[in-house]
Amino acid sequence: MTTGNGRGRLIYGCMGLGGPWDGTSYGAAEIDQAAAVIDAAQNIGIELFDHADIYRSGKSEAVFGEVLARSQGLREKVRLQTKCGIRLGERGLETHYDLSKEAILERVHQSLKRLQTDYVDVLLLHRPDPLMDPREVADAVGQLMAEGKVGQLGVSNMSGAQIAYLQDELETPIVANQLEMSLLRRDWLESTVLVNHAEGLEYSFPHGTLEHCMAKGIELQAYGSLAQGRYTGAKSGELSAAESATASRLERLAGEKGTTPEAVLLGWLMKHPARISPVVGTTNPARIEACADAASVAATMSRAEWYGLWVAARGNNIP
Repeated sequence: MTTGNGRGRLIYGCMGLGGPWDGTSYGAAEIDQAAAVIDAAQNIGIELFDHADIYRSGKSEAVFGEVLARSQGLREKVRLQTKCGIRLGERGLETHYDLSKEAILERVHQSLKRLQTDYVDVLLLHRPDPLMDPREVADAVGQLMAEGKVGQLGVSNMSGAQIAYLQDELETPIVANQLEMSLLRRDWLESTVLVNHAEGLEYSFPHGTLEHCMAKGIELQAYGSLAQGRYTGAKSGELSAAESATASRLERLAGEKGTTPEAVLLGWLMKHPARISPVVGTTNPARIEACADAASVAATMSRAEWYGLWVAARGNNIP
């Protein structure tokens, strides 16, 4: 698996780039913002930049492409990942999914045009499509790879069973699964210890998905990894008792380790043996830079510190 980076597997998520989610156009301000966050991400060793065809109605890819076009040599220094499979506001529907061969080819070609590049390093299938024919997916992906337009294939928001079903028809390995994973959204973790426990019914995460990905060497990419700033910037009056206690614990650990709460928060994810790669989505360059120590925090975090953060976030003890 090669989607990680040299300094701790952090990924930059580009969903916040490009301006509003409507049909308005982007301008110099949005391009400059993209350039600033790319620079900040590279400064902390991030190489992989995560996109999707739907982000900001395609403008996230477009402003990134503008930066690539005006920055000689930048394309060779970054790795690009994009997603397809979600259609918004089409054919009389607010949202529907489409992983047909025709749609995959169409959307990838559109993404390449917006990104102003000949290829993406990784293509993710954005969500499971109940009407998906795995053979069609295999045909589309095989064609894109043969043409040099896609390097590797991954998925997003899929269970272990869905990945295995799809993999049976593919000639290329599925290398990544992007899921919402954080100290705030812990379904992925709670489901592993609440087997045969009534509390487990409160969590919908498909049991066995983590184990399948670990066993098959599939990278777990965690979107929402900074929990939307819930523990690292929200006002105390906006937090629940458990969130406030967790924020205080993060602050204390950061002080003890000489780093930032953001680095501790991401280090907690990266401590897990699944080798989780957090997706950092903030557009604030200072906050991007605050994530720099995440890998070193993960390497030095004790078992007691890791469990202490989990229990604090739960608001009660584990079984």
